[in-house]
Amino acid sequence: MSGGHTPKIVGTVWGLLVLNTLGSAGAKTIVPLPRSLIQMVTMGALVAAFALALTVNLRLRIRPSAYVFLLTLLLVSSVISSVHLESGFGALFRCFRLALFVGTLWLLSRWWDGGLTFVRHHIRMYFAVLGTVAAGLVVSPGAALPDLYGGRLVGDLWPLTPPQIGQYAAVIIGLTVLLVLGRRTNGTSAAVVIVPSFVLLALTHTRTATLGLFIGLALAIGSLILTSAAARRFFTWAVLCGVVAAVGFASALQTWFLRGQSKENFSSLTGRAKVWDALLAAPRTTGEKFFGVGLGDKSFGGLPIDNSWLAVYNEQGLIGVTLVAAIIIVLGGVALLRPPSLSRACAIFLISYCAIASYTEAGLGDASPYLLHLALAASLLAAPAQAAPLAMPDVPRQHTPRWARKVEAT
Repeated sequence: MSGGHTPKIVGTVWGLLVLNTLGSAGAKTIVPLPRSLIQMVTMGALVAAFALALTVNLRLRIRPSAYVFLLTLLLVSSVISSVHLESGFGALFRCFRLALFVGTLWLLSRWWDGGLTFVRHHIRMYFAVLGTVAAGLVVSPGAALPDLYGGRLVGDLWPLTPPQIGQYAAVIIGLTVLLVLGRRTNGTSAAVVIVPSFVLLALTHTRTATLGLFIGLALAIGSLILTSAAARRFFTWAVLCGVVAAVGFASALQTWFLRGQSKENFSSLTGRAKVWDALLAAPRTTGEKFFGVGLGDKSFGGLPIDNSWLAVYNEQGLIGVTLVAAIIIVLGGVALLRPPSLSRACAIFLISYCAIASYTEAGLGDASPYLLHLALAASLLAAPAQAAPLAMPDVPRQHTPRWARKVEAT
């Protein structure tokens, strides 16, 4: 089945999915926004995304996708765990949201052909989100760098936390660098995206996003070294600059990395380890071990879990953990089997980033930016659609006169 030309409305649908996954919890905004209003906007964006995707794909043409299939199984598991209402009626609402999210991805899969169209949609939308962060920083620097977050950058026009901003900045920086190496964009356009995004990333002091960016880029560029001279040059210069920075700015880098924390606080991952230990030590029934307690707000005992694997274990049980692991393994395996290409490199970056971030961030078990990043990776790893063979025109059969047939017989 041929995906054909991607309609412009598909980019709108992708942008609405990004808007939905921004969430409703975060810093205080300059103009107070009721959480109910924010939730209405984000949920409305998802409903609109599904409706538009259905409108543009009325014949329900989809492409086989192991990623979306595994997400569908995760949805089924989530419904089974949530139907007991241990996490309240909110669990069923979250299941409905996940169902719309997965359904929209199925409808968009028709245009997944290994091309870079969705990469550009991804960069544009998240760059627009970062634009609101930068605007808030200019309008009210005090609100954008509050003491409540230790002076780290937050979104004060739309409520965004430092880890969210760091994640968005790191992802679009990595993708834009790869587009430059693949000569799919020019240096000026890339600098417009990379420079301000890197400044915002530095202001968030987000260690996970920074490590994910550098490790993910190293793996992605490494996959291009054998086939791209530009990748080899970039990798060499990056290593040299990294060594110089590590030697010349070691003290400054250490200060930025520690964020003024004590060694005890740093070793416990800013208190995360205590929550993780309590979660694992809590008694569970057999059903809760295998299916979890239902979709919730990714917290335990009133504190954020901040680990995708433990959050999935808590809410979707061992079955959910198995399905999420299968998603990472399948996408990673397919990426390794694909021949070197820019699309493959972008997918490797996204998969690597999400795998690294999963250790200190939750989101792999519910509709989130991480699942959207992995959906982009799945679209990049999809085999190009086969064009339909051209039909031969029917040639009318010519009538042969009877006298001519007699001559041919003789």
